[in-house]
Amino acid sequence: MSVGAMGVFDRRLLLAVDARGYGSADTARQREIQTVLPRLLSEAAEAAGLDRASWVRQAGGDSEFAVLPAGSDEQALVEPFMRRLDAGLRAHNRDRVPGARVALRAAVHFGPASEAPNGFVGPGPVEVSRILESDPLRRALAAAPDAALAVALTAPVFTELVAQGYTNFRPEEFREVVVEKKEYRGRAWLWVSGYDVHALDLGDPGPTSGPTSGPTSVSLSGSTAGSDSVSDSAPGSGSDTNAVSESSKGAGQPSGSDSASTAAAAGRGDSVTTNLYGTAINGNVVFGISK
Repeated sequence: MSVGAMGVFDRRLLLAVDARGYGSADTARQREIQTVLPRLLSEAAEAAGLDRASWVRQAGGDSEFAVLPAGSDEQALVEPFMRRLDAGLRAHNRDRVPGARVALRAAVHFGPASEAPNGFVGPGPVEVSRILESDPLRRALAAAPDAALAVALTAPVFTELVAQGYTNFRPEEFREVVVEKKEYRGRAWLWVSGYDVHALDLGDPGPTSGPTSGPTSVSLSGSTAGSDSVSDSAPGSGSDTNAVSESSKGAGQPSGSDSASTAAAAGRGDSVTTNLYGTAINGNVVFGISK
């Protein structure tokens, strides 16, 4: 079979997990986490009908990165695997003081990951790792002291499974956040066991999974023979500010970079300023006009 220079292109189901507070734990506590983590992952995989022995795993003491075989059940990994992992953590933590409880962060992604001489390469492993270590996921678990598990799903997993009703999770149980970690920038959807994730203080939460709205103003200024400039800003909506300029040129007319007042002074047209005010809802904008 002929393949490209990068090898065989493949999409895989990727899982990354990490324990809270491992670095500050003493030796006995770290040993306990290293003992309980693989056991709980194996029990959750078995309950979900997943063959963990077939996963390609990279262990890191308090963490694990796993690449599941091609054709693995995405639904099973999102749920019931996560439900069973949460139940196992809660059973382990029962009757333990807060400082002795184990809590995990987990991230799930479905994306490009190709085998390489020392593991896997591709944007998929990078993305799931960045999301696992992201500030929103860390803050979500820190803001939920009694939670045993905080999960982040990437866009392909959330939109194609949860949002489409292929799991028993409701889409509104997840909170959309912006993830910025090192060179990576993207979005993830967070779920925290036993908590309303929308009520958690994440510091800089980014967008939520529900509709967003905010006041938007647009100003149009130009001349009949000059240029129109449009500026669009939606304070508080989380959207970027965009500026668009359009210019029309004709014989003997000034370019679109000339100001409207210059065109008006030259007798080539009237200067018009139009202010538009309205509300932006999920990218759809409704305006009222005043002159």
